[in-house]
Amino acid sequence: MGFRLRPVGFDALPGWDEDDPTPLFPALARCREHILTVKPYRTGESGLSSADLMPLLDAAARANPASAAEARAFFEAECRPFLIEPDQGARGFVTAFYEPEVEVAAEPDTVFRFPFYQRPDDLVDLDDANRPADLDSSYLFGRRTTDGITAYPDRRAIDQGCLEGRGLEIAWAKSKVDVFFAHVQGAARLRFPDGRLKRVTYAAKAGHPFTAIGKLLVERGEIPMAEISMQAIRAWLAAHPDEVDELLWQNRSYIFFREAEVEDTSLGPIAAAKVPLVAGRSLAVDRLIHGFGYPFFIHAESLTRLDEGKPFARLMLALETGTAIVGPARGDIFTGSGDEAGELAGAVRNAADFYILVPKQAASRFG
Repeated sequence: MGFRLRPVGFDALPGWDEDDPTPLFPALARCREHILTVKPYRTGESGLSSADLMPLLDAAARANPASAAEARAFFEAECRPFLIEPDQGARGFVTAFYEPEVEVAAEPDTVFRFPFYQRPDDLVDLDDANRPADLDSSYLFGRRTTDGITAYPDRRAIDQGCLEGRGLEIAWAKSKVDVFFAHVQGAARLRFPDGRLKRVTYAAKAGHPFTAIGKLLVERGEIPMAEISMQAIRAWLAAHPDEVDELLWQNRSYIFFREAEVEDTSLGPIAAAKVPLVAGRSLAVDRLIHGFGYPFFIHAESLTRLDEGKPFARLMLALETGTAIVGPARGDIFTGSGDEAGELAGAVRNAADFYILVPKQAASRFG
């Protein structure tokens, strides 16, 4: 599997004694409800299943911690922490993501010209049974045609209008770059001229591989590696308007959305775990390895921008995944919604230690 779980004590978790994990309890309750009323989460390569998680979720449903100390004591009583040690001694790594807020209009005009699209009806899920031989196994979506299934049009073809006239538009934005970054984040809050808010969340994608344009800018010598961030990428795009299309089209991946209401502005979008993200406490993980709903303690000594200059040390829940989140000790921290959250998220690229908290009964399998 490329990693091992090494048992440690809670006293080995740097900053554990100062953390307040009480915001996790409502999210744990939502995960429990999903498992019981919809379906269990998929078990990853770690072997930790939703069934293994249920004793913790059941206990959390009965708990009502009145303080940070009581919340920590709950996890100390119910779980054992394990340090995730990747092979070859590699360190873990964290980035961050957020939910952008984008100005939009319900109808296009000369200003609002760039659409958010819903899932087309000719986009089909692929598996080993129906995937054409000429499409790589990484393609999870394709296009249904009268002649069979083919690759779906990529970002360039869609930007150039191949979906126009099909009534797929949810809303129109002022900026192609804003739409692109909503694709990268996988969700957005749309603010209409009358102040109304609507949320769009991931529904599907065209299927083509994701290419990080920041990496391309570093490779081309446009931005030094030490300075790469979402803010730096946006600044480069603003300074090179004639090169925007050429760069964005290098990322052939294209995201389609579904609409959702913003029922609670304090919560983030519904994530891959089918529950809302909680700002500062939700983590995207590699879902091929880790199951959703598990608590992870993340310690990143060099990450100080999220906690007023203090090293990042928080208990989080695995509620999301992402194309770029690959590996046993790789995570993406959800910082919240709006511009301020974007400023926090944009420059997070830090080494980190990952500890998974395993319910005690399941923990016995790992030593």
